[in-house]
Amino acid sequence: MKISSLQENLKTGLQTVSHIAGKKANLPILNNILIKADGDGIKLITTDLEIGIICSIRGKIEKTGEYTVDSKIITDYISLLSNQKVDIELSENKLLINGENYKTVIKGTLSDEYPLIPQVEKKYFYKAKTDEFKKALSQIIFAVSNSENRIELTGVFFNFLNEQLTMAATDSFRLAEKTINIDSSNKEKDNLKIIVPAKTLQELIRILATIKNEDLNNENKELKIYISDNQILFTVAGIELVSRLIEGQYPDYKQIIPKNFVTKAIVNKNDLIRAVKTSSIFSKVGINDINLDFPIANDKVVISSASSHAGENITEINSKTEGKDNGVVLNYRFLLDGLNNIDGDNIRVEIIDGNTPCLFKAFKDEDYVYVVMPIKQ
Repeated sequence: MKISSLQENLKTGLQTVSHIAGKKANLPILNNILIKADGDGIKLITTDLEIGIICSIRGKIEKTGEYTVDSKIITDYISLLSNQKVDIELSENKLLINGENYKTVIKGTLSDEYPLIPQVEKKYFYKAKTDEFKKALSQIIFAVSNSENRIELTGVFFNFLNEQLTMAATDSFRLAEKTINIDSSNKEKDNLKIIVPAKTLQELIRILATIKNEDLNNENKELKIYISDNQILFTVAGIELVSRLIEGQYPDYKQIIPKNFVTKAIVNKNDLIRAVKTSSIFSKVGINDINLDFPIANDKVVISSASSHAGENITEINSKTEGKDNGVVLNYRFLLDGLNNIDGDNIRVEIIDGNTPCLFKAFKDEDYVYVVMPIKQ
């Protein structure tokens, strides 16, 4: 193998793929990055056996081949070089790296034992706008469960239907759902439902955040999704991320989203966030409880909390309220997670009573729904 590339291209590629390397101590070769040069170009590859990342970089191939080297060593080293051409050659089971004023030898391992990245057939795909998809993921992924007791809740539910993708996440205490528009290359394969591991999507968010706007030409502004029986592949800007899917049945979360409400209020989002943060100071430790009361006659929402240790607080904010006097006790941490992800200045709050889920959404946007289970008294 003999290749050359600009330091900037190598650095960006190495940083993209290196994040998942070194997480499996019982299989040392997974600490390495596989550098592969063939007829398809120069590729940097890593895997932790659950996720695989392949990053294509620009460069010149003088001789094809492949080799693996320690992820941290080569990433740290290349990052310290100036932005000039870097020559890399495999010789006598060592990687020779040469530039204008340096010569370096990095020892590595032959690629024979490096795990194969699963192949997902690129026949049919779904396509979404990269920025829109990244934002949608960030609006829901915080609600995924961290408990392995219900493995299906450790992933995000994807439902492809009628040129739309609905994504949902819940940990049984709160639920976030977001719908975006997509294109499908296979109109016959509609109403597809899968569960994607949260770890995979967190890695995807990280990768999307590193892509520079100048690298997003018209084609790269769209992210493509390919799905096989038990694998999913995301491709964008020369980067491929492949992952297993979570097997199992996602719960019918739609049934916990209330349809008919007794009380509705429209409030300024920033006013509500400030009031919730103020009351949170006086919530009970370990319970994180705050009260939201809706006195209809006053057109106010009253946010309050009290603890024997800290004291008490009552804050009133203006609202447009309709229905009946009502109230609910919520975990302020769960509430803030949702409020911070709702777009717009004003939000709608809808409740039935203090024992049923409380719903939050943007005033004029039905695409994002956030539901919080009450703390029952």
